[in-house]
Amino acid sequence: MTEAERKLWNAFPTGEFVDLGPVRESIGPTAGENAPKDGDTWGPDRTIRARVIASLLLGAHDAGDGSVPAVRLRGARITGQLAILGGTIAHELVLSGCHLDEPIKLTGSTTRTIRLTDCCFPGLSAGGMRVAGHLSLSGSIITGTVRLSRAQFESGLWLGGTKVVGDDGEWSLYAPTVVVDSTTVMRNADFTGGVALFGGRFNGGLSLEHATLRNPGKEALTADNMVVEDSLRCNDGFQAVGCVRLRGSRINGTLSLEGTVRSPDTRYALHLSHMEIRELVLKPAEPIDGVVTLAHSRVGTLHDSPDTWPEKLRLNGLTYDRLRGRGVARRIEWVTRDPEGFRPQPYEQLAAWYLSDGNDALARRTQLAKLRARRQTQSSLGGRLWGRLLDAAVGYGYRPWLAGVWFTLLLAIGTVVFALDPPRPLKPAESPDFNSFAYTFDLLLPLPAFGQRELFDPGGWTQWLAYGLIVSGWILATALIAGATRILRRPQ
Repeated sequence: MTEAERKLWNAFPTGEFVDLGPVRESIGPTAGENAPKDGDTWGPDRTIRARVIASLLLGAHDAGDGSVPAVRLRGARITGQLAILGGTIAHELVLSGCHLDEPIKLTGSTTRTIRLTDCCFPGLSAGGMRVAGHLSLSGSIITGTVRLSRAQFESGLWLGGTKVVGDDGEWSLYAPTVVVDSTTVMRNADFTGGVALFGGRFNGGLSLEHATLRNPGKEALTADNMVVEDSLRCNDGFQAVGCVRLRGSRINGTLSLEGTVRSPDTRYALHLSHMEIRELVLKPAEPIDGVVTLAHSRVGTLHDSPDTWPEKLRLNGLTYDRLRGRGVARRIEWVTRDPEGFRPQPYEQLAAWYLSDGNDALARRTQLAKLRARRQTQSSLGGRLWGRLLDAAVGYGYRPWLAGVWFTLLLAIGTVVFALDPPRPLKPAESPDFNSFAYTFDLLLPLPAFGQRELFDPGGWTQWLAYGLIVSGWILATALIAGATRILRRPQ
């Protein structure tokens, strides 16, 4: 052994730290800031072979009495590959400020806590590993993909301030079906390449606060069918360049997205369809650049703001119990942003929520907006014309007072005109005195009430006015009946 290796060998039984060089300890805002940049130039006095560390972890050196053995090392260059495949590691491994020449391989291993903090190494393969403790890569620079598929962690997974640059052109962190029984922290992390967490289970929440995910034109975060207990936090400066996809996931707490998402060149920028979310806080720092879908998801409480509503928003099939935030009266605009066109369900859901919240007037306005939007999709000219007539006459039944306005206006016009140019009596000897108000009223009603219409005959241009009043009366009556029988129903 070299002198450096013998120091580590002798310190192992008591678990003491071996310092081979200075290590930066100040915490900065930049991911990987403290990791060594020149570790590949360190000489023999700071160099330890990976097989020496592996031998210690696998029991090559007896433990000391009354102490807990461990490999704890600072400021070292580790040559060769640290590879323990399928082995059982009974001791803790702590590397701080170290440089590893080759990727680490711990696939299928069973270990205690592993801490690789503020280190620099070219990738980690640990699929299927079982950690009776936690895995920490905090502050490290990893120039290769971190693979943790099917891994299980009892006490947490920590990637706070970690910088990862994927080496396969697709993934920086590949951890499908991972299980973490405690907290998962990726605060201030920086990932170049996709982050795959689909099928994972995070029982202590997942923090992506101030994290940066870059995978332009592809999926920055893929987490389909993930389960998160507590909360998933994507705020405090969170940035994603690429699609954030959580399709089919279940958040048994709060999903908070208050950062920025930009992905105009993928099908969706934010894919939250078919999810179950107890509380969704969707208040990005700026409107999301791209299409956002909440289709067919179930949300308990939704918090958002009109200032950051997405330009393109799919809500078809979304159900929610409560809406919170500003712009209550502007929600109708919110449901009209579907890039694929009219969908009736978002209007029905919004109207139902308005009713449950005691806003009957806004519920009626929502139903009216739905019918107007549906009219634009009708292919037949007759259907569109009839819809416009119903809208103008009675607001599809949701504004029946419009019929009264039209009736009053036509009654006033007829009363004035026929008072100035009265019709001639058909039977002068038997006709009662002419009353322009009663005569106009009779013309507007489908069934005359005062008997004036049958006893007087208008002449000249007033005859056409009389015909117009009769037709208008039938139209108003028909529209009012249609609105009452087909439209005036409270949403269920």
